Amino acid sequence: MDEYAKSIIPIIEANYEKYTETERYIADYFLKQARPERLSAELVSKELSVSVASLSRFAKKCGFGGYREFTYEFRNSYVEKSAVGQQQSRLVLDTYQNLLNKIYSLLDEGQIHRIVTELKWARRVFVCGRGSSGLAAEEMATRFRWIGIDMTALRDNEDMRMQSVFLNRHDLMIGLSLSGTKSEILYMLDRGFQQGARTMLITGKNRQTYEDFCNEVLLVPSLQHLNHGNLISPQFPLLLMIDILYAAYVNDDRMRIEKIQREVQRTLRGNEDR
Repeated sequence: MDEYAKSIIPIIEANYEKYTETERYIADYFLKQARPERLSAELVSKELSVSVASLSRFAKKCGFGGYREFTYEFRNSYVEKSAVGQQQSRLVLDTYQNLLNKIYSLLDEGQIHRIVTELKWARRVFVCGRGSSGLAAEEMATRFRWIGIDMTALRDNEDMRMQSVFLNRHDLMIGLSLSGTKSEILYMLDRGFQQGARTMLITGKNRQTYEDFCNEVLLVPSLQHLNHGNLISPQFPLLLMIDILYAAYVNDDRMRIEKIQREVQRTLRGNEDR
């Protein structure tokens, strides 16, 4: 895993919606302007015209003990941003590599294990998304059905609302929304949660309100803060996280899954021979 490095940047981006106006001002500085040689609390507070206490509160909202610990991690993960003069193919590849590093930084193996357990115990799984997230939902449902999970993709608003009526404590509801603002997705998660279903949101935003109706919030990087993020598919962060969940599920019970896959393939070959 030497090619991947933990970075503080995706943590700042994912928690951006939680910050106060002053903290967003500080976040923008570290996302766009900050240099590792000019990070002392005195220099930054003077440059931004904010108090040292504001810097400390910002660092703690990012999950660090204080500003000193925050800047230590920032220096370790700092990468010079320079894309001028690069060939387009290199820009695309570098953007993908940047995104891979961000996913690695956000990944919580304990959370992945909890989600695998949820998938194993759910009688039915519904995964919903709109637009490009809907295409990712279809991909997820198709892949997991092949290994024995009763998973259905919902992409239409009317289908989501109708299905929400029948959700119960034996179901797992998964919402896909990079922006975290799709009303249809949030409605279904909220309705399912109220009816006892387990709920999970895969998103690029970490808002405190999600805690009211989501058992798990699985963070993926947002393309919004990537250099040249518009060059790659918006589905990619979701599809990569789906691959991670799929691999974790298969590895948790590999012998049983391989038996299911062999049986599926044998059945399909039998249909072809008729």
